[in-house]
Amino acid sequence: MDSPHVARRLRLLVAGLTALLAVPALALPAAAGTAIPDSGSSASAAPLAASFSDTFDGAAGSAVDASKWVQETGDNSGNNHERQYYTAGNANAALDGQGHLVITARKENPNNYQCWYGSCQYTSARMNTSGKFSAQYGHVEARMKIPRGQGMWPAFWMLGTDIGSAGWPNCGEIDIMENIGKEPSTVHGTIHGPGYSGANGIGAAYNLPGGGAFADDFHTFAVDWAPDSIKWSVDGNVYETRTPADVGGNQWAFNKPFFIILNLAVGGDWPGDPDGSTSFPQQLVVDEVKVETS
Repeated sequence: MDSPHVARRLRLLVAGLTALLAVPALALPAAAGTAIPDSGSSASAAPLAASFSDTFDGAAGSAVDASKWVQETGDNSGNNHERQYYTAGNANAALDGQGHLVITARKENPNNYQCWYGSCQYTSARMNTSGKFSAQYGHVEARMKIPRGQGMWPAFWMLGTDIGSAGWPNCGEIDIMENIGKEPSTVHGTIHGPGYSGANGIGAAYNLPGGGAFADDFHTFAVDWAPDSIKWSVDGNVYETRTPADVGGNQWAFNKPFFIILNLAVGGDWPGDPDGSTSFPQQLVVDEVKVETS
């Protein structure tokens, strides 16, 4: 999986130059290990005060709340060789009137969008909270039902707010949940920072018990983030914990504010492109995103 991480490094060099406008490019996790979920451990239940919440209530067809989210547009500058064009407004990201945000990937090009490889083949959506909301520590979670199919790449992740000045990987990156469609029962959680980025990012995989597919139902993906500690969980089951002891003497890049990113990419070096087995449209359905800080 070295080639995706070469793409990641190129991608984030670009992001470091452009992120003052909060349009960082999509992350790739490190080559994930095969960590076995710790089913006997659960995320912290300490009471926290909500500092960000979006339950996506509103009329069907409405776009996301612009006071909370920045919608990114374009072909992600060709980073990771993704195939989608991210659109604005409610074209590919809309409320369903039942308390969900639906991000839809379609095999289409209704407006003759141009991508790095020529005429775009797919549309989708991506959004972030940069300039709207950032947090330093707390419980960060999203309850979502992910899409299925070869080439689908949903992600819920964070970048340090100093990416514009520090660049990547010095800004730090926390991948709370990433999935590639060819692994329907697996999600990945990863950190990237100076000296442990790209192929050397530090992460683990969580496999859904019983071999079920994450696309079959809603699941809650979260991190519990404290000074010098990050814990990843799925449905309350902690499967990974990272501390400064894990970064090989390098700088721990996670004791500062981060902003949130949600997106559904199509194709790319890591997931591979859609093929004849992939049906469209595909949807990432988000029930809630929230951040609770002490």
